[in-house]
Amino acid sequence: MKENLRSFFIKLFAISIAVIIIINLIFNILLGERLEKIDKIMSLSDSTSREEVRKKIRSEFNKGLEKDYIFSEDDRVLIYKIYKKIKKEFSELETNNN
Repeated sequence: MKENLRSFFIKLFAISIAVIIIINLIFNILLGERLEKIDKIMSLSDSTSREEVRKKIRSEFNKGLEKDYIFSEDDRVLIYKIYKKIKKEFSELETNNN
């Protein structure tokens, strides 16, 4: 009986360690990269990370300026409609205040 109990605890310990390793691997594979990206965004208080974000934004602006059209046709139509609506609201605001 003592031998069975000892064998049980050894197996229980081995299975527990295996489960912990599997959970750790799954966590690192599925969530590790996402958490690194979130940490990078959250670390904007660091001057080097702010500089990296600034460089990335500038490079994306330059890529956009090299293209003939920055927006797709659908986006241009949508932005134009929003622009007209905002312009109309501002003109109504001016007439109401005068």
